[in-house]
Amino acid sequence: MVGDLFHAGHVELLREARTHGDYLIVGVLSDETAAGYKRPPIMTLAERVAVVEACRYVDEVIADAPFRIDEAFLAEHAITTVVHGDDLSPEGAEAVYGAAVAAGKLA
Repeated sequence: MVGDLFHAGHVELLREARTHGDYLIVGVLSDETAAGYKRPPIMTLAERVAVVEACRYVDEVIADAPFRIDEAFLAEHAITTVVHGDDLSPEGAEAVYGAAVAAGKLA
């Protein structure tokens, strides 16, 4: 996630993500990646990581997470389910979360 200007919608996404398992790891994109994906963030990566870490539903944050998830990343972090908000088309999900989609791990 980008997590810029953390708000109630982010909290709801993380609350819902937590229902898919008992440990929630959140990847926070770098400033550069976020700028290419959406827009340049207002908050720095460190600030965005700090607010995501402070959310009670989050157990771990990966700063500068990759934009495209591969099998090695899923295995390295023992990720069994990948959750994304509803702002991604099926084609976008395949492009970004291809390994998770192929493994049936995208919720």
